Amino acid sequence: MSIIEKIINKVLILIQLPLVLLFIIFEEVIWEGIARPIYVRIKSLRILKKFERILEITPRGVILFLFIIIFTIVETAGIMAGILFIKGQILLGLGLYLTKIPIAGFTFWLFKVTKSKLLSFSWFEWIYNKMMGFFSWLKKQDIYRDTMRLVKNLKDYFRKIKSKYFAGGEFSRRIKKLYIDMKKIFDRR
Repeated sequence: MSIIEKIINKVLILIQLPLVLLFIIFEEVIWEGIARPIYVRIKSLRILKKFERILEITPRGVILFLFIIIFTIVETAGIMAGILFIKGQILLGLGLYLTKIPIAGFTFWLFKVTKSKLLSFSWFEWIYNKMMGFFSWLKKQDIYRDTMRLVKNLKDYFRKIKSKYFAGGEFSRRIKKLYIDMKKIFDRR
């Protein structure tokens, strides 16, 4: 391998690493930990079942307009939250970001329910396919797989700590017993 190929590989890794880390943070932390439970809850709401039936008869242009408006709001809120984080307004940025998550869950639900109508626009389908292709490419990269292995190992490690000390472990039982004993002492007074 020549020096130029080595330099190109290093530059590619420098470009891939932030993309992979952002994707993993979004996928593992935000989507799996926060957004998916919200999406599942939103999906189960009865009022949305009625809204689904309305969407079935709604023209595709109206659905596209609604989707783009909500999607733009969600993405703008995410960018604004990032700007607030950078400015040092962490709590305000966090509040804005947490506020956007249920709206993003609704947007994801709207996409799932109206996917065939949205993809009936050739330009929308093209963008969607390019995004899915990019995510597929990203997931095939060694750096992605290595980072995911690291994330899995960290999750397993934290699960072990959690089960050992907090979720039914000896430490947790001792703390609960201490709390009950202290409560009994103070309740007697």
